[in-house]
Amino acid sequence: MQIIVESRDAAAAQFRHFSVQRVRFALRRLTAFVPHAKVQFSDVNGPRGGVDKRCQIEIKTANFGTVVIASLARDWRTALDSSLSRATRLLTRSLQRHQKTVRNRTSKLILDCPSI
Repeated sequence: MQIIVESRDAAAAQFRHFSVQRVRFALRRLTAFVPHAKVQFSDVNGPRGGVDKRCQIEIKTANFGTVVIASLARDWRTALDSSLSRATRLLTRSLQRHQKTVRNRTSKLILDCPSI
C-alpha cells in the first residue's frame, strides 16, 4: 500500500512517521482493496488554538472508487484516529454489502437452474 502524507504545518510534518504507521495498522485487513492512501493535515485557524486541526484521508480503492473522510479535532492524533476509524468502518461496510449481493446472486442462479 502506498501512503502519502502532506502537511504545511511543521508540527504535523514531525507527525509523518507515526501517521504512516497508524494508517498501515488501521487498514491492515483491507490492504487487498486499498492500494493508495493520502493523508493531509492542516491547521484551520492557525496559531489561535481551539478545535482546528484537520485531517483528511483520501483512499483509492479498486472496487468502490475514491473515499474521502475529513475530521476536526483539538490535536493531530485525535483527528487522524477519528478519520481512520470512520474510513475503516465505511470500507468494511461497503465490502460486506458487496459480498452479500454476490452471495445472493449466486444462490439464486443455483436455485433457478432446471434439474438434470
